Amino acid sequence: MSVALTPPGPDLRLLVSLAAWTWQGAGPDGREIAHILITHAPVLTDGGSAVPAEDRMRGLSACLGGLTGAREVIPELESCLQLVGDRVLLHIPEASRRLQLPTRRTWTELVTRTGQAILVLGLDPLPQSAGAARLDAYLDAALVDDRLQFGRVQLPPPTPSADVCSTCGGSGTDPISGRACPDCSLHCRLAS
Repeated sequence: MSVALTPPGPDLRLLVSLAAWTWQGAGPDGREIAHILITHAPVLTDGGSAVPAEDRMRGLSACLGGLTGAREVIPELESCLQLVGDRVLLHIPEASRRLQLPTRRTWTELVTRTGQAILVLGLDPLPQSAGAARLDAYLDAALVDDRLQFGRVQLPPPTPSADVCSTCGGSGTDPISGRACPDCSLHCRLAS
């Protein structure tokens, strides 16, 4: 008897094929909030056969805790944003790596101040090379066709620590590569 084990979380092929954008805008309550859009590359393949990209994105939504459509209440997801130095990472539960988000200083400051962002998951493909006009057209069309899913992601509550590595936050593991943190202090190694 042979058994094929499929990991429950998103596979590495999906993670490396994701495209992400960030911007500041109005939230559901009218206040300024940070936004994150994640889509997939236009073509995903799995061993030579086409993989339903929408199914993979819906699976990603489930891993994140279940995002909802635009006409529903936006759910509060677990603390899956992480600030590491000047980088902002999105932690996807059960994934081996974190997704680094493209950010600007003002966007990161807004996330730091509010502790949250609106995550928008696009079910249709959009390449990372898309400019502002194409991105706006994508969002408009996807909103009309109910092809966007929404969730509110949060930063973890701050924990005071005087001697924690700024790269890994004290975990001892580099959040991007998943390997041992090359910048880790002795404190981080002893604490893990």
